[in-house]
Amino acid sequence: MRFLAEGESDDPILSVVNLIDVFLVVVAMLMIIIVKNPLNPFGNKNVVVVENPGEANMKIVIKDGQEFTRYESSGEIGEGQGVRAGITYQLPDGRLIYVPEGIGRRDAIPASR
Repeated sequence: MRFLAEGESDDPILSVVNLIDVFLVVVAMLMIIIVKNPLNPFGNKNVVVVENPGEANMKIVIKDGQEFTRYESSGEIGEGQGVRAGITYQLPDGRLIYVPEGIGRRDAIPASR
């Protein structure tokens, strides 16, 4: 009878089951870390994610609360209706200056006398 009890404790299948349990715990911990990560873009309420910016296959995903909107680029140059609103200049230090249309031209600003 003593040999039967020792045979059950040396069963290799029990070791495999224990390894599977350990891997399940590790996977659960990694999933919790990913969800709690502050850099997770989908953890915030409002998020805009741009994939492949400037490429022909650019994609934009916008999350507004619980609503997701996905935009995909067709690779063609966009065209639409509208008017020119102004000009943007980039300074040597990298800052951008926006000048609305009509401002900055001498003929657009009435002279005060």
